[in-house]
Amino acid sequence: MRKILLLLTLLLSVCLLRAAEVVDICIYGGTSSGVMAAYTARKAGKKVLLVEPTDRVGGLTTGGLGATDIGNPYIMKGYTYDFYKRIGQYYGTSDMHFAFEPKVALQIYQEYIDEAGVKVLYNHRLFSVQMENNKIKYIVVEDSKNPTEQTNVTIWAKEYIDCSYEGDLMANSNVSFTTGREGNEVYGETWNGAFWSLHHQFPDYVDPYVVPGHPESGLLYGILPGEPTLPGQGDKHIQAYNYRITLTDDPANMIPITEPENYAPKKYELLIRLKERSPFSDRGLEDIFIWSRMPNHKTDINNRGGFSTDVIGENWDYPTASYERRAEIAKQHLDYTKGLLYFVGHDERIPERVRQEMLRWGYPKDEFLTSDHFTPQLYIRESRRMLGRYVMTQADCESRTQIDDCIGWAAYTMDSHNCGRYVIQGMVKNEGNVEIGLKEPYRVSYRSITPREEECSNLLVPVCLSASHIAYGSIRMEPVFMVLGQSAALAACQAIDQCGGIVQSVNAEKVYQQMEASGK
Repeated sequence: MRKILLLLTLLLSVCLLRAAEVVDICIYGGTSSGVMAAYTARKAGKKVLLVEPTDRVGGLTTGGLGATDIGNPYIMKGYTYDFYKRIGQYYGTSDMHFAFEPKVALQIYQEYIDEAGVKVLYNHRLFSVQMENNKIKYIVVEDSKNPTEQTNVTIWAKEYIDCSYEGDLMANSNVSFTTGREGNEVYGETWNGAFWSLHHQFPDYVDPYVVPGHPESGLLYGILPGEPTLPGQGDKHIQAYNYRITLTDDPANMIPITEPENYAPKKYELLIRLKERSPFSDRGLEDIFIWSRMPNHKTDINNRGGFSTDVIGENWDYPTASYERRAEIAKQHLDYTKGLLYFVGHDERIPERVRQEMLRWGYPKDEFLTSDHFTPQLYIRESRRMLGRYVMTQADCESRTQIDDCIGWAAYTMDSHNCGRYVIQGMVKNEGNVEIGLKEPYRVSYRSITPREEECSNLLVPVCLSASHIAYGSIRMEPVFMVLGQSAALAACQAIDQCGGIVQSVNAEKVYQQMEASGK
């Protein structure tokens, strides 16, 4: 009784200092994984709070990535299967549908939130974590737009799930993590570390210097100084980020692409030099963009070739950077991307037929209404990766191991975008692209989303999970994050009900059975 009175007194004192929330499960990050985790936990009868640093849930799935990276549709289990079925129903089919508009994905996620009665705390980001022994006691979040101590919110929960792309809650909870690429020797892999590929590469003899043939004139924008990492060796380099671009060619729904803020044509000189060596073909825009058509005259545009939407080498410090520095990096990517679209449509060195093709497209009036009709979601392909109880590696992706605690499946290619761009023998070359296909889907271990118990016993990490760089490159697809988010929520519920709050004691087989049985 005395302990209860002390706890109530402490809770009251905290409430007097700042706003407080007391819940069963706190989910940090309203990504696709976070929405699925919150929906699952509420359906299981738990009191849930979903904390999202922006004004929009869904992450990349509502942020332009409408051309779903599937790998194998049969890995879609539980509520993830239900999500893609609902997408199909919206577009008039009874089958799962994997190409969609951002606003449609957002609408369906909002349906989940409304159906389950999920409370969402928008525009709040992590401020601090209070640990007690090896548990998260409470966290404090701040207003993302106007951070002041008076607007902080303290959140007390029995279990926490970090569904953010950055892993900030995980990293601030005394949990070990890594960034960048391991050397191949660390986990006995062959596709980790630095790697040179012919894909998404420059042709030979593209000059890297401001004045061709004159190193003293300096390097063109986008080329890194210094020497690259040796093949197979590890470093802290991060595969390139970009924006998945939603445009439309519907005149009634189109906002023209005008000269953007901070426009600098010199940033795109490498594109001109690349096309001098490898001229535009009949494919036009598709020579430099993966131009995937989405329903209702829209696109999901992605990186293609040696010079495209990936901003190579400008994100290496993003994973552990401050909020302010991350905002700077995102703005650099935004300026680059909008500038590239304008450049292709207006620079006279681009063939007129390609310029005219570009001018047919513009920003959609009915998308991203609070961010000038351009997605606010930077594609964080990889950030922190937890060092948990089990590290997923290339051997797992190739089904050469026995995973006995499966909570989901993955099937996509072991994939990494380029990490750097250098001068090699007087020529421009990209480094880091890896695309290695798999023979079959493989299991994802429950231990890979749980920290070591001595570090934290009431936290689950389904997005920045425990995996090597190259294994993460396969796992990191939105449908997999959805499945793992649901499994994490089921594990959190079981930990509360049956395991004294200790996530490491959860029966993973029961979690998988529950996940697979739902959503049908």
